[in-house]
Amino acid sequence: MACRGHLGDPMGILILAKTLLLGIVAANAASGQDVSFPPVPDSMDGQAYVVTSSKRALIHHIEADERIAARVGELVDAFEPLPGLPAHVPAGVHIVLGHSAGAFDQITGGVVPEWRAGVAIPAWNTLVMPTGEGVRVVDGEGLRTLRHEWAHLGLADYLGNLRIPRWFNEGYAQWASGGFDVGGAWRLRVLIALGRAPEMKTLTLRWPADREEARTAYLLAASAVTYVLETGGEAGLKTFLDRWLSDRSFENAFRETFGVTVGQFEEDWKRHVRERYGWLFLLSHSAIFWLLLSLVLLFMIRGRQSRNLEKLARLRAVELPDVPAWWDLDSSDQVGKES
Repeated sequence: MACRGHLGDPMGILILAKTLLLGIVAANAASGQDVSFPPVPDSMDGQAYVVTSSKRALIHHIEADERIAARVGELVDAFEPLPGLPAHVPAGVHIVLGHSAGAFDQITGGVVPEWRAGVAIPAWNTLVMPTGEGVRVVDGEGLRTLRHEWAHLGLADYLGNLRIPRWFNEGYAQWASGGFDVGGAWRLRVLIALGRAPEMKTLTLRWPADREEARTAYLLAASAVTYVLETGGEAGLKTFLDRWLSDRSFENAFRETFGVTVGQFEEDWKRHVRERYGWLFLLSHSAIFWLLLSLVLLFMIRGRQSRNLEKLARLRAVELPDVPAWWDLDSSDQVGKES
């Protein structure tokens, strides 16, 4: 399972927190339940759920969210094909619009951090979005989250039962939903410089529930995949995914497509981050930097104004007056009269 979370920081930055529902899926499988079909009940948290159909999805919702459900169906039907994937994936998606925190927890098993804003459950070809917690589903960050979770389902649909490295899964979904937020690159730059950025291979099973650790993991995945795609583009991505599906080996497909092993790529990527998002980038995206720059410009302007006033005073001191002291208008007039 993958989820997109809201950290609620002062800048209103939305990032990803990751967790899995493997325990729920395993329990259902052990009981004989078909885990490929979404377990969406007829009612959740005390309210009945109905279904609105679109061309590409079935939207489960309460009657009060009927207009939102219709709009969500229009949006997913109009989604552009996912990068590197066939236009028809994902197909047969179930979208659950959780009307309350209780409903959201019921469908996800209650294991998702409370600051989440969306969840994809590829095992059930289902994504869950909240509607009763002040989250806008059909525009802004809500729409981006919807596209992000849609990308998770599309990638899983195409690759089938292949195990997708978590860093690639999250990075791909982020890129497909709008790209890497370079505004947060300064944080990644500092973490790498301090040797505190985790290795990508460690982000495989369960992403941290802690907000700060999740933020770091998100930046790691998003910037790494962005670096891959900046090099090979969408054509390279498609070639890689096709090879991966054919060879069933992420490592082999990665090496054949991009010419480096995953380990070599990680070193190249870290060097790229240091060079691209160096200390100048860090300073230029800092509020303190802009405050200092404003003060410097203010002092420069005030200093130039003072120099200009001094220069003007010196010029006025040496120029001839309009009426020199030796020019006595009364005397001149008197002489003229006498003559």
